[in-house]
Formats: sequence, structure tokens, C-alpha cells
Amino acid sequence: MASFDVELVGKIGSMALIRREENDIDYNIFSRLGSQLHPGIIWVSSGATEIGRLDYLRRNNGKELSSENIDEIKTDYAAQGQAILMENYRRFIAPHYSVRQFLVEHSHFNDPEKREYIRRALLRCTAQNAIPIVNYNDPVSCEENRRMELNNLKKNGGHIVECIDNDETAAVISELVKARRLVILTSVDGIYADPADPKTLIREIAGKDAAELTLNVRAAQEHCRGASRAGANGAYAKLAFMLGPACNGTEVLIANAKYPLNDILNGTVPRTRIGIR
Repeated sequence: MASFDVELVGKIGSMALIRREENDIDYNIFSRLGSQLHPGIIWVSSGATEIGRLDYLRRNNGKELSSENIDEIKTDYAAQGQAILMENYRRFIAPHYSVRQFLVEHSHFNDPEKREYIRRALLRCTAQNAIPIVNYNDPVSCEENRRMELNNLKKNGGHIVECIDNDETAAVISELVKARRLVILTSVDGIYADPADPKTLIREIAGKDAAELTLNVRAAQEHCRGASRAGANGAYAKLAFMLGPACNGTEVLIANAKYPLNDILNGTVPRTRIGIR
């Protein structure tokens, strides 16, 4: 039987944290999450860039940042949004818990000493009554530099972590701390056999062992190819990132952020479960 050091790693996507039609933060989501987060949970949160963008629009008469350099725009929005993101977690998480921010980059997980340092810091949070909020360090992320660093690492062989997507960040952290469960919150109910038809939700992708599970995940990924619905490529990538933790014994749950976390864990709402039977 697998041994776990952390009960739960969770992740929420950017679009699940905003009301897109109103160009505003979805404070109900923050409130619901805050009421359910507690020490023993490691929370990976996207949202800094999009929340920073919304805040910039609000303070500049609806005008977007303008630059030919997309990395610069992302950096500026993310730097503005980080403080707001953490402000909302601190506002809605119970005041008797500490809240800690961890900004990580791909280089941290590709260095054994840094990986171990992060692992120990995250595990200390539980004993110290703290909830870690983890995000990729977008304000200092530059695609050109990142590609150069990754190419140099690949020359040395071995598995390379990119962590450009916080789904991957959550999966890497889940494996790092040996999480019993990994929950991915999105703006849809899970993985679909037909991305255009919400009635085709795949409720479980499982296998008797890692080999069979891998085959079944690969088969489910084929449903994500060539779909017209926005985000279908995201579903394909999600499945790829989730395979590692699932094969190592972690139960992976992909669900809609509109549902309470406890209901997702208990299986009383629609979700996609990925794991070994």
C-alpha cells in the first residue's frame, strides 16, 4: 500500500477565479475555497496574470497594456495581480491559519537540492498551522530565457520539468510531497468523450496497474484532439500531467470549481476520477 505524506494537493485555474462576462474576480469562489482550505492542504493557484489584467483595466479606463513583447505584458499583469490574488486568499481563509506564498519556477524542480528544500518547506506548513499557496513565478518568467535553460538541461539527459502550466506544477508538487489526492479545479465538470457535449463526461479513467492506467489515459486523450471547444488542448495536457501522480498511487480528481471541495472529494458531484483501482 502506498504511503502518503500529504492528504491533498489542489489547483485552480485562472478562468475559474473570474467572472468573465463581468470582467471581475469571482469572490464567491475565493469565499468557498477559503472556508475549506486548512493545514494539510497544499494549494496551487493560477490567476495572477488574469487578475492583474482586470485590475489594470479597471484603473486605466478599460485600456489594455500595449506591447509587441507578449512576455512583457504577461510579466506586468502578473506582477500587478500577485498581490491581489494573495490578498483574497488571506481575506477568505480562516484567520487562525497562517497563509504562505510560494513562487516557484521550473529551475527549482530541475535542481535536486532546490526540490528537496521546497519539499521540506511545504511539509513544515502542516505542523506550523499554515496553508501554502503556490504559483508559478510569472513576473520573472521569460519564454526565451526559459527555453534556453531547458535546452541546456536536456543536454544532460533525464526528465525535465517545465511548469509553464500550473497543472504541471500541481502534478510535480503532488509527486514531490507524495499526496494522497490531487484535485484540479476548472471551469468544466471534467474530461469529456465529446468536448462539445457535456453529457459525455468521463467519470472515471482507471486501470488495475500503472500500465493499464497509462493505456486508458492515452485513449481518453484522443477525445481531446481536434476539438473545436476552447480549452480542449488544455484537457489533453491535463491528462498528460496527471498520469505521473496517478501511476504513483495518487487519486486524481478533475472537477468544476463551482462545486464545494468536500463534495468533489466525496463524489457527490460530477467529476473525472483518474487512478489505479
